[in-house]
Amino acid sequence: MDVVFKTEQAVFNYRVVGVLIQDGHVLIHRAVNDSTWSLPGGRVAIAEDSKASLKREFIEELDVNIKIDKLLWVVENFFTYDDRKFHEIGFYYSIELDGDNTGFDQQPFHGVEGERLIYQWVPIEQLESVPLYPEFLRTALKNVPEQTGHLVVKQ
Repeated sequence: MDVVFKTEQAVFNYRVVGVLIQDGHVLIHRAVNDSTWSLPGGRVAIAEDSKASLKREFIEELDVNIKIDKLLWVVENFFTYDDRKFHEIGFYYSIELDGDNTGFDQQPFHGVEGERLIYQWVPIEQLESVPLYPEFLRTALKNVPEQTGHLVVKQ
């Protein structure tokens, strides 16, 4: 069971995110019927630690193993999506591909779960023109921090 609680006021969501950067490009994804992008990851399951959850999500969605480098940001994200208010706690980890994984296509592609999500490698220098959320990522990914940061984002 995922750590998601729905109330009349808002939805609380606990999410982990993988910041995967290769050759000046970052991997982003979106739902097929959506116009906004985010970094790949997913919801944490109850009784699952955040790193195990992130590894599980990348296996489920892309069939790749990852190495987790470090925690970049803890983000308290308040936003509205599909006319519902969300309060999301996100752990954003710097990651890299593990083992024999050689990377992905430069063109948009679907993961192993089918056509629910579209993935794409985007040059970091072009992120300011991409509808990527939370918005701080559009500039923050140009200078990934050395120390873990805590952000409160209200959109």
